Amino acid sequence: MKSTYKRRYRNLATRESGQAMVEFALVITAVFLVFLSMIQMIMLMYAYTTLADAAKEGLRYAIVHGTGNTNCSGPGTTSVTCSDTTGANVVTAVIGGTTCSPTCGFAGLSFQNIQTSDVTVDYNPNNANGASPCNVPGCMVRVTVSHVYTPLFGLSWPSVTLNASADGRIMN
Repeated sequence: MKSTYKRRYRNLATRESGQAMVEFALVITAVFLVFLSMIQMIMLMYAYTTLADAAKEGLRYAIVHGTGNTNCSGPGTTSVTCSDTTGANVVTAVIGGTTCSPTCGFAGLSFQNIQTSDVTVDYNPNNANGASPCNVPGCMVRVTVSHVYTPLFGLSWPSVTLNASADGRIMN
């Protein structure tokens, strides 16, 4: 009778010999997916924070370069007419470029391919007081960066649009 128990136990042991390897493969796959998801969320938050800083940098450029400067930006509504009526210099301050100083162009640090079409500069947002767009001291300006996030890993992550904006009053 003792030998019957040994045979049954031996048969059971041989049937379960690969169980640990299968369980390890299942668990390591789940842990790897959780790890990739965490890295992806960190990169998403980093991209958003960087784009928000880029919008603030563009706003800083816009409020400092009103009509009181020789290289002003925005639609001139006074005797000073700016050569940059569309705010292209502000967009350059956001995404960087050849005419930009080394301290600007925060959007390039987001690991995203930010285009000029992703950045909008609105002088007098929400059409405050029914006035036309202006760039004189006291006028409002809004810089918005809107970009569809490109995931670091393919894996069919959902598409997310990152929107960051900054508002301020022109000081100069």
